[in-house]
Amino acid sequence: MQMFKYVLKRLAYSIVTLFVLVALTFFLQHMLPGDPFIGDKALPDATMEALRAKYGLDKSLPEQFLIYLGNCLRGDLGLSIQNNRPVTTIIYESFLVSFDLGIRAIIFALILGVFLGTVAAIKRGKAIDTVCMFIALVGVSVPSFIMASLLQYFLGLQLTTALKGAGMSAMFAATGWEAPNSKILPVLALGFGSLAQISRLTRTSMLDVLGQDYIKTARAKGLSQGAIIWRHALRNAIMPVVTVLGPITAGVLTGAFVVENIFAVPGLGKYFVQSIQVLDYTMISGTTIFYGAFLILANLVVDLVYGIIDPRVKLEEG
Repeated sequence: MQMFKYVLKRLAYSIVTLFVLVALTFFLQHMLPGDPFIGDKALPDATMEALRAKYGLDKSLPEQFLIYLGNCLRGDLGLSIQNNRPVTTIIYESFLVSFDLGIRAIIFALILGVFLGTVAAIKRGKAIDTVCMFIALVGVSVPSFIMASLLQYFLGLQLTTALKGAGMSAMFAATGWEAPNSKILPVLALGFGSLAQISRLTRTSMLDVLGQDYIKTARAKGLSQGAIIWRHALRNAIMPVVTVLGPITAGVLTGAFVVENIFAVPGLGKYFVQSIQVLDYTMISGTTIFYGAFLILANLVVDLVYGIIDPRVKLEEG
């Protein structure tokens, strides 16, 4: 019953948050200077009026918002002004690629980040600790779009040119998403920042756990270092990492917009950036609502998983 009440409370918060997101996105996008059809100078006034009526732009903003809100409740995000296709169709087709990229980046960051953080904590003060933390420092300091450009230039272009000159096949593709070697660099660029965050957090948490009394007791009982780390220490040290998976997911998906454009990945980020450039109101709102709902759900799942993994967490009011 306690868990049921907690879930209902979280769902209520999520619905309110999503409503606020929809309202803010809708009204703020209409405050942007310009008009979706302003570039079509050759169109006669009658055609312009017909287009505005087709997309409901001839009504007042409050009317447009109420109509749009009702359509959203029915699962209708409208027609894209730029592509003249249902927004839900575009999201469904393109998000599969973005989701594939995001999942690969998160898995890469989580596995390697936890590994590096654990090794750095075990070898504290030694050379490998310095190397791991230097990698983490680079990941935290360098934005994903800079990392993407560097990887694309040095590995996607320079290394490929050198390998082809030596008669060898390219290891990495500079653009695209179809070939297996084209999926490496976007994943590295997108997941590197999260890897750095996870490794630093894991190292700090692991150092704290390794100093606990039950770890000393396990050592006194003669357990091996591997058994202590993987059976006892890591389970508790990874808890802070679980709590930040929601924000990390948000960061990965948001950063995917730029990374997808740099590597020409045919994901949802391409449509989101284009929709802002041409003031495609329905596409801007649709993608924002979709990502908002996805991230709210991700945070909810993380909260529930945290409560399941750590029995000390009490799902109480307040």
